[in-house]
Amino acid sequence: MEPEELLGTPNEPKKNGSPLKSLETDLVLFSDSIKETAEDIIEELSKYPIFIAHQHEASIGELIIDKDELSTDWNIHASTLEEFVEKGIVNSEKQEFFKQNYKDPHKYICVFVMVPEGANFVFYPYK
Repeated sequence: MEPEELLGTPNEPKKNGSPLKSLETDLVLFSDSIKETAEDIIEELSKYPIFIAHQHEASIGELIIDKDELSTDWNIHASTLEEFVEKGIVNSEKQEFFKQNYKDPHKYICVFVMVPEGANFVFYPYK
C-alpha cells in the first residue's frame, strides 16, 4: 500500500482530513512517551521496537496509548520485530531485509499503521 492510498480522495472526506494527519498529530503529542518506551524495549527486549497505530482493534503488542482514555484519534501498541515474525506479520525469510531497512530507533518511530484499507510500515522522526 502506498501512502497516498491512506489519504483518501476528495470524494471520501475523513474526520479532520486524512487519517495520516491525525496520526501525525498523535505521534507529535506522544513523541516523548513513545521514545521512552522504545528505549526501554531496546534496553530490555529487542533492537527493533515497532509501534502499532490503529483506530479499532489490534491483537499484537501492549497498549501504551488508549485513544478513548486520552481523547485522541489513535490507539498505540508497543511491540517488537520478533513478535511480528512470531505472529506471521513479517515473514521469517524477510526478517533480514526488514532489519536492513529499519531506521535508527533513537531517531525514528517505526509505526505499523493499520487502517480498514490495509496496513503498512512508516518511519516517523521524533520531534
